[in-house]
Amino acid sequence: MLVSILGIPIFTILLMLQLAIVSRLPLLQGTADLLMLFVIGWALHERVKQAWQWAGVAGILVSLVSATPFFAPLIAFLMITAIARLLQRQVWQTPILAMLLMTFIGTILYHGITYFALFFNGTALPIQESISLVTLPSTLLNLILALPVFVLVNDLAHWFYPVEVI
Repeated sequence: MLVSILGIPIFTILLMLQLAIVSRLPLLQGTADLLMLFVIGWALHERVKQAWQWAGVAGILVSLVSATPFFAPLIAFLMITAIARLLQRQVWQTPILAMLLMTFIGTILYHGITYFALFFNGTALPIQESISLVTLPSTLLNLILALPVFVLVNDLAHWFYPVEVI
């Protein structure tokens, strides 16, 4: 229970870092997404039990500060967590490669859900420009930040879930 509650201040700090620093360093029109990277790293860790709660907290916090429809970041983060948990359990045993793959998939999925949510709300965005100016640069920035975030998430998960020595 304590681990679930600690997600709120951790994601609040990450959100402040993202809004104050990371969003000010765009590549074309794309920016990195620290909360999504943290959710991916947390969901891929084998000891983590509260991945769904943390994804929900992150989705709600992003929904509160984002101009996108309220449900879009929450749905995207929950779908990313589902794919990451499936990948972690069924397919992959190399977590760093899984983090890079999920960063690519997660960025595309998040931007796709956001695009369609805006489209259904009446905001017509040119899809080719959206992909080339926002999604691809964001993917590159997320891939660059994926490994440092993975290391931080790994240390935090080891701190929350220490190894039990018998």
